Amino acid sequence: MDTALTRRAFLHTTTVAVGGLGLGACRVDDGPASTPLRILILGGTNFIGPHQVRAAVERGHEVTLFNRGITNPDLFPELETLIGDRNGDLDALRGREWDVVIDNPANIPRWVRLTAEVLQGSVGKYVFVSSTGVYVPYLTTDIREDARVDTIEDPETEVVDGRTFGALKALAEDEARTAFPDSHLIVRPTYIIGPGDPTDRYTYWPVRLARGGEVLAPGTPDDPMQHVDVRDLGSFMIKAVEDDLSGTMNVVGPREPLTMGGLLERTRDAVGSDATLTWVDAAFLQEHDLFALTYWTEPAGDYLGMMQVNGDKAFAAGFELRPLERTARETLEWFNAQDAERQELRSGLTPEREAELLAAFRG
Repeated sequence: MDTALTRRAFLHTTTVAVGGLGLGACRVDDGPASTPLRILILGGTNFIGPHQVRAAVERGHEVTLFNRGITNPDLFPELETLIGDRNGDLDALRGREWDVVIDNPANIPRWVRLTAEVLQGSVGKYVFVSSTGVYVPYLTTDIREDARVDTIEDPETEVVDGRTFGALKALAEDEARTAFPDSHLIVRPTYIIGPGDPTDRYTYWPVRLARGGEVLAPGTPDDPMQHVDVRDLGSFMIKAVEDDLSGTMNVVGPREPLTMGGLLERTRDAVGSDATLTWVDAAFLQEHDLFALTYWTEPAGDYLGMMQVNGDKAFAAGFELRPLERTARETLEWFNAQDAERQELRSGLTPEREAELLAAFRG
């Protein structure tokens, strides 16, 4: 599939959320948590949730899942799973008590409102997984938690697309704050990568670089890039609830600035590739209707600060991000273990489209 993107299509792909084993680089104390918690995880079996579950169980917490029983229903047979639907079927949550709820899958404010109403008085803290997408358009750099967030003319819309995603996430945050004014934690991760990523936005790079040859590298080597490994995000969120953190927090990495050149070169080295990089400038790509490639876009205009969000607050709270090299190797190992159908990349360029663009660029 040729995934060269128009700007409109790119805006849509940035709304997709953003497998693998291991608990991640975020360090918690050895042994069980000093105070085991009863944790309710909404979802829990797709991309982010399983790593939260594994980290929580490893620490000795009691975990209950709430989902529709559709995505990977056999993943955690040993755990209690309550069946329901965020779109109104919440009866399974009534009459129960938990210390913490972690809300992973909500993009629509109404879902948060309904769930929070049911859980008020029966949950100590509401943790909502939002996104740095709330800052669209990214008109500045060093974006901190108190920066302006996106708004929308029709706050009741439930159409989630490139135009509405950030604003709806911001409104959903407000629902959690309203229902739990003194006991909420809003987590805003940037692009989430690692084994099991259903979007293949980062996965494309270790897979493509491992194939070798001439690789089209978008933009310039100095373009800023950010990411968070899904396993480190999951571990950090469990640490955050153990530490009873509240408020709003950007979770982005790495701590030291990363560039597109660094991302591609380190990934190439990690997978043992001899691929060569040909840097193709943004103007040329845009002339060929390619406004983004995986999660790179030109750091200008509305996207100036998209990859320059400030993560100091999370790092001060104990967030740690594993080396990119480890993420690269383990993502490639995971991808290579998938069946042929899943190895159809969902992001990036087909070999034919890449060759066509490189030929045109040289010509």
